[in-house]
Amino acid sequence: MDLEFGRFPIFSILEDMLEAPEEQTEKTRNNPSRAYMRDAKAMAATPADVIEHPDAYVFAVDMPGIKGDEIQVQIENENVLVVSGKRQRDNKENEGVKFVRMERRMGKFMRKFQLPDNADLEKISAACNDGVLKVTIPKLPPPEPKKPKTIQVQVA
Repeated sequence: MDLEFGRFPIFSILEDMLEAPEEQTEKTRNNPSRAYMRDAKAMAATPADVIEHPDAYVFAVDMPGIKGDEIQVQIENENVLVVSGKRQRDNKENEGVKFVRMERRMGKFMRKFQLPDNADLEKISAACNDGVLKVTIPKLPPPEPKKPKTIQVQVA
């Protein structure tokens, strides 16, 4: 395995991409854009469960330490659920302190979920309790099967 100054080459490439100016990154072919990398990081750091009930879909997304008004729940492109927001440190609480270790991720977070065709987008509800956001999307009732149309055959 090739090591580059004690690092894996892929990590070096990723670091270079993240540190490159936006214009340079956007113009480089075959490399993801800086915005894509930022969104990918935000999505990877936001764990979620998707549960299917007989009458609804429930999306449970971990949101520890985030107030409900800091979370956005939206529908994009008529079938994509987007949960996003920003986690920030309280600056007043941290005045005059030095962090010895910082493991909790701060900054933007986002998750996108492709919704099935039977999701009722008009009746979506969302509630945040004990650091878990639950988005409930009821299912539409199944379409009524079409009855066959009977045609009278005329005898000539």
